Amino acid sequence: MKVYLDNGGTTRVDDKIAKEVYRIMTVDYGNPSSVHSVGEEAKLIVEKARESVAKKVKALPEEILFTAGGTESNNLAINSLIDKKKNHIITSGIEHPSVRETCKNLANQGYTITFLKPSKEGIITAKQVETVITPKTSLVSIMHANNEIGVIQDINAIGKVCKKKKVNFHVDAVQSFTKVDIDVKNVDAMSFSSHKIHGPKGVGALYMRKGLKLKRIFFGGHQERNLRAGTENVPSIHGFGLAVKEKQPIAQIKKLRDRLIKKVLEIPDTFLNGSKERLCNNVNITFKFIEGESLLMHLDMKGISVSTGSACSSRTLEPSQVLLALGLKHEEAHGSIRFTLSKYTTEKEIDYTVSELKKIVKKLREISPLGK
Repeated sequence: MKVYLDNGGTTRVDDKIAKEVYRIMTVDYGNPSSVHSVGEEAKLIVEKARESVAKKVKALPEEILFTAGGTESNNLAINSLIDKKKNHIITSGIEHPSVRETCKNLANQGYTITFLKPSKEGIITAKQVETVITPKTSLVSIMHANNEIGVIQDINAIGKVCKKKKVNFHVDAVQSFTKVDIDVKNVDAMSFSSHKIHGPKGVGALYMRKGLKLKRIFFGGHQERNLRAGTENVPSIHGFGLAVKEKQPIAQIKKLRDRLIKKVLEIPDTFLNGSKERLCNNVNITFKFIEGESLLMHLDMKGISVSTGSACSSRTLEPSQVLLALGLKHEEAHGSIRFTLSKYTTEKEIDYTVSELKKIVKKLREISPLGK
């Protein structure tokens, strides 16, 4: 049996969307910058997708910019909302690498970065943010839902604090988009990605509140309102727009998530990482006395695909920065596995995974040098 439980890394493209993307590539393949009818049709396709993204987060279409994905959106937002005269940035110790590494790079350029420590459950509070804001703070960047542990932050409360203090607020919503209701009324910039929601890879979007100035990193043509040069990826943008419209079976996924948590925690010496208030599809478990990489490989041999953390970091041997920030010991962080479900996940797949997991954990503990 093949079981894919790494949907936090990427998702299978919806069949209907894949067919539509192919149709755009082979039928409506015009360049949106062309003034003839084929080009005009392509432009209309892009604008319809823009409207879909905007409507989902209660934004204006002109506030949505298409990008190559979440990483570009995060980089664009952070670099656009900072100020050399107000060179203090606040973020958290559990951000995605595309935020964390951008902030570290800015630290090398003279910016002061405050990395807020989350609670043991992975929560960053509005009070924490307010406490560290200074007259020199130009930006707060806090993710909506963590990519490794799925914990959801109260971005509305944090946004209200930032608005009161007149500080820009950016949110990485790559994991939460379409899984959690979002309203950008208290947010200045927000990042999204297509391939996390059954759309094609290579496309994302950035919401930037009207009136704020985006700092260009590409120069050339006048695409995307003269903000991002280069011919638009029309097929993928179209696919992204369609994925946004698809209704996610949240209750169904959540039921399977809870079933998985309950059954996995029946295994001795395991615990759930992060708050129970988490994304509908996320389960992150620590298995004591076992190396996570070894567990991952044994599961893979049984046809079960999981992750030891963020897909952007999974090929490193370093323990998860997110789990360490929660207070886990190095060996505990190394022994953690992330299971992420989707609308395609079935109860049969969950039960098969748990059955194989129990046998593998027992076997690995018997030969583990970590011991009890």
